[in-house]
Amino acid sequence: MSHDIAARFDAEFAPRIAEALAGLFRHRVHVELVRGESPARVHIHGEPLEGARRFAHPLNIYLSWDGLEIGALFAAGGEEKFAQYLAALPGKLRAWQAPRQIDFGTRSQADATVLLGGLDFEH
Repeated sequence: MSHDIAARFDAEFAPRIAEALAGLFRHRVHVELVRGESPARVHIHGEPLEGARRFAHPLNIYLSWDGLEIGALFAAGGEEKFAQYLAALPGKLRAWQAPRQIDFGTRSQADATVLLGGLDFEH
């Protein structure tokens, strides 16, 4: 992926992903855009609920996307595909929980850090 495409993703799409994810979480869950890597990643983290922890570690997840998928966002139909992806994020979060041993409800996870990498923009 070219530096220009990565920079455009960082400016045009990554902030919208972080904003959409932040809108899904309330109370003690933080969603931040991690710049400095190209393309940017999204970091989701938070302290577990008191007494309701399912897994040993606090929520600490990084999301990154496949370079070819990022490039496709700038082709014809990319904006529509991205809008559908944002709408599908709640279902994607639910689907990631069991196989990755993440519990967004209790804000805990089995591993100290989880990287959900190479993600696509399919809905």
